[in-house]
Amino acid sequence: MKFHPEPTLGINHTSPLPLQRRYFQCMPWRFLLLGYIATWLLLPHVLLARKRPAATLAWVWSILLFPYAGALFYLLFGGERFLRKRMRRAAKARLFPHDHPTGTPELIAALPNNAADMLRALATINKTPTSSATHLRLLVDAREFYPALSEAIAKAQHHVHFESFIWRDDARGHHFLTLLTNAARRGVQVRLLLDQIGCLGTPSQFFHPLLEAGAQFAWFYPLPFGRHLRFLNLRNHRKLQIIDGSLAFIGGMNIGCEYAGEDPSVGPWRDAQLAATGHVVTTLQETFATDWHFATKEKITGPQFYPETPATSGHLCQVIVGGPDTPREPIPKSLISLLNFATSRVWIATGYFAPDTPLLTALQLCALRGVDVRLLISERSDHRCLVHVGRSYYEDLLRYGIRVFEYSAAVNHSKAILIDTDWILIGSANSDNRSMRLNFELNLLAHCTQTASQLAAMLAKDFSDSTEMHLADFSNRPLGQRLLEATLRPLAPLL
Repeated sequence: MKFHPEPTLGINHTSPLPLQRRYFQCMPWRFLLLGYIATWLLLPHVLLARKRPAATLAWVWSILLFPYAGALFYLLFGGERFLRKRMRRAAKARLFPHDHPTGTPELIAALPNNAADMLRALATINKTPTSSATHLRLLVDAREFYPALSEAIAKAQHHVHFESFIWRDDARGHHFLTLLTNAARRGVQVRLLLDQIGCLGTPSQFFHPLLEAGAQFAWFYPLPFGRHLRFLNLRNHRKLQIIDGSLAFIGGMNIGCEYAGEDPSVGPWRDAQLAATGHVVTTLQETFATDWHFATKEKITGPQFYPETPATSGHLCQVIVGGPDTPREPIPKSLISLLNFATSRVWIATGYFAPDTPLLTALQLCALRGVDVRLLISERSDHRCLVHVGRSYYEDLLRYGIRVFEYSAAVNHSKAILIDTDWILIGSANSDNRSMRLNFELNLLAHCTQTASQLAAMLAKDFSDSTEMHLADFSNRPLGQRLLEATLRPLAPLL
């Protein structure tokens, strides 16, 4: 009788290695597929995050269409709830509640009813009282801002509080580091607060001379790791400098040769800053103190930091503080309120333009009311893709009579708005989603005819140095350009 071996199903018992190889060769694909499906577990998190519908849809499609990469980018850049409980604790820790008199009711009473209503609305939106400035000074470009700031630091007697997004390790960075170091050596309290993401090219060792002189230095939020990695996308974009509690600089200017127009690879640079004295400095000091407490747990208290300043005369001011620590979205709501308030003109200079639907609609309605609405948008940019994103909205603006100017004489980094003949808004926020909702931003609205006239002159000069877009010509732009804009526009909610 012959022996018949059992069926082997193609398995070679004398050489099992080929099967093992085939089996393990299949395993990576199985793991990859299971891993990709596992990334879908982020979808409920996206849906429950209560983002705007456009942003929610963009993130959902990113996770579904781009295996692993979409989920990774969401983990890195999708978080908008920036430790709100911790920020609220920092706010409650302040020992300077908003119950001290501001003296502004008399100034507000002198305004027309619609202006008074607008200010009350902004104070409610921002949870910050309306204040006043004794003096305001518009500082155009680094040629005016850097000398004024240098002089103020050199004359400081008690403290210098310095908050910025970017500080370069270059000649300008060393100049201001030396000024702060010298101030600390003569007994001035120096506190420097920077964003580490914005200062990636500047190592912590750069600031060691400042620390050795007795000053204090902190990153607003150090480079996150582990479970805090999802906050990588949330940055402190504020620019604020306070001298002795009596003088404040606020605007969009960083520290470095690039921002002084001294970097040949970048070229000229256009920017704006505002210097203010008076009671409004106290409100701005509170903003810095809250940020400093968040970063260091140190409370900045004492009358020497908040000197008594009469607020019954001067120029009305409203501090507008925005950030992902609040669901109220004060920056876009404040901007829309100002657009609804305007009666004669709204001139806007912005480094980046990528509006959401409410802001775009408010601009269109403002123009339909007969208001002279103009936009100054940089044709040269350090983020080139945002130029194309901004252009994708031009037709939506031009069709409603909004005038659009592309500024090419320099990189336009200024964030300035002129409303009618006597209201100005200067700060750090651009007209894009990042400034509206992701970054910590700081703007100042001021009622001052003289400063408004200076800003009008600056913007009029910038308009004359720009190329105005016309609907007929812009609609006939090359197909390739239109496709590029259409491809990048859906990314606007994520930028």
